[in-house]
Amino acid sequence: MSYVIDRRLNGKNKSTVNRQRFLRRYRDHIKKAVEEAVGRRSITDMEHGENISIPGRDIDEPVLHHGRGGKQSIVHPGNKEFTAGERIPRPQGGGGGGGQGKASNSGEGMDEFVFQITQEEFLEFMFEDLELPNLVKRHLEGSDTFKTVRAGISSEGNPSRINIIRTLRSAHARRIALSGSSRAKLRAAEIELERLRLEEPDNFSDIRETEELIAKLRGRIARVPFLDTFDLKYNLLTKQPNPSSKAVMFCLMDVSGSMTQATKDVAKRFFILLYLFLKRSYDKIEVVFIRHHTSAREVDEEEFFYSRETGGTIVSSALKLMQEIMAERYPVNEWNIYGAQASDGDNWNDDSPICRDILIKQIMPFVQYFTYVEITPREHQALWYEYEAVREAFDDSFAQQQLVSAGDIYPVFRELFQRRLA
Repeated sequence: MSYVIDRRLNGKNKSTVNRQRFLRRYRDHIKKAVEEAVGRRSITDMEHGENISIPGRDIDEPVLHHGRGGKQSIVHPGNKEFTAGERIPRPQGGGGGGGQGKASNSGEGMDEFVFQITQEEFLEFMFEDLELPNLVKRHLEGSDTFKTVRAGISSEGNPSRINIIRTLRSAHARRIALSGSSRAKLRAAEIELERLRLEEPDNFSDIRETEELIAKLRGRIARVPFLDTFDLKYNLLTKQPNPSSKAVMFCLMDVSGSMTQATKDVAKRFFILLYLFLKRSYDKIEVVFIRHHTSAREVDEEEFFYSRETGGTIVSSALKLMQEIMAERYPVNEWNIYGAQASDGDNWNDDSPICRDILIKQIMPFVQYFTYVEITPREHQALWYEYEAVREAFDDSFAQQQLVSAGDIYPVFRELFQRRLA
């Protein structure tokens, strides 16, 4: 029997392949746990890893073993308690996993399997199959990006890019071409010398002549260099232009007095989820933060999430500011423009039709996608119904959803940015 012993040194990530295989096998369990974790996390805890629990019965694998085989006749003893067809009650207690309840001397079970996924793995499962809708790759003059791609083999190049296999293959082919006939003559001369020594040991002249021929052929073969500069082959790399996918996301959040602290918390969590998704999934992405009550103001990330400013409600102020920034800084022919708005739906009555008109005439014709999220457990108000007219006019690029509690954030977010089939 042969034994193969692998003595290769393992790196510090030697179990990475097995871990990725495990994550793929139990992807459904992990995705469900991630969805539950997103719903219960706080604003500042969205980027951390998570403990995942999988029931022990779900990780059992089938086992093949040898049975007794053959035909067997077995006589089972009877009993006085049960007859055929009766249901046997399950023993009380003793179930595995929870660790709660009273002790029992019967029953058995199995604890849940608990493991930790990293921050990177958590975000990967969180944003799986999500994308910005209608993203267009634009060819921008003066701002092209390039990616380096393999372009075959070259006889000239940087020594650091030498292709060892192709180089040795070329050298071997050259040696065969230059010394092939000499090697054939050498083999024939060696066979002839062996024959002479066995059959004509006294024929010294022919033996000496054959030995000289062999020495001459061996010298000729030895003079063929093992490696020549002609043999060197290099990996050829070229730069391929890559059209830019520049995008900007406008985040519009209502911070008026009608927005309670709980409602603001839900809105912030929605925008943090959106912000993490954008920064993780796209390289060239800009985010414009706009807070509004009776007036709108562009702010930075810190002020957007943590400022305590409040006031009345005029939603159109945020839309007007968004339109002004679009016209000033983000040309439509160069940028993919997106918008996300979160509000409780309360608005000054005369302002809701103005919001509809601004969206239909000044914003929606120039954006790739706009989503409105209304955070309220109550019935929809005038702003929602005005936005329904926008959705009818721009069905492919406008979406609106309602959030009632923090548990609705992740399902609604996935529905808004789910990858669409082409």
